[in-house]
Amino acid sequence: MNKINYDAEMQKVIDGLGDKKPKLLMHACCAPCSTACLERVTPYFETTLFFFNPNITESEEYYLRLRELKKYVADVYGDEVGIIEGRYKSSEFFDMAKGREKEREGGERCHDCYTQRLSETAKIAVENKFDYFCTTLSVSPYKNSQWINEIGNKIAEGTGVKFLPSDFKKRGGYRRSVELSEEYGLYRQNYCGCIYSKYQDIAEEE
Repeated sequence: MNKINYDAEMQKVIDGLGDKKPKLLMHACCAPCSTACLERVTPYFETTLFFFNPNITESEEYYLRLRELKKYVADVYGDEVGIIEGRYKSSEFFDMAKGREKEREGGERCHDCYTQRLSETAKIAVENKFDYFCTTLSVSPYKNSQWINEIGNKIAEGTGVKFLPSDFKKRGGYRRSVELSEEYGLYRQNYCGCIYSKYQDIAEEE
């Protein structure tokens, strides 16, 4: 099965907008990943970020990432980009991941974590009358952009809100996120957020 170039699919959507600037709700996992994604979408969409990440196990880590995101957006975009804070209940992630604690990162647990976060993003997008929703997750080379887009498109069916196809790592997106993070002195975490990913990284370093 051939992989779909979702970056090219996003460009098709942008090319079809004309003078319109639709409302986009973009799920944000952290400030560093949001940098390059915002740079790419804000010229074409009225963008709001949605911070919803029950996968981040430790509350200290969660609020550090949220603070960094708020600071970056305020410094660079001011009132141009809004932020909606989702609820924070790590138990939601643990309930979803039960029985799959020992799976390696990138497996079915991650697939369902994408689904959990995108489902809530779509719900908020519908409630607040956004035209599109998407996520910053695909900017990471460690995240499966094919899964992310398949999940997003499936969730969008029948909601009245469209999923914006995207693969933000394309065209140097990940490299650009690293550059912007360094330029603005952002905290860049070395694991996705869940305790299982953190333990895996530690075990592989030993």
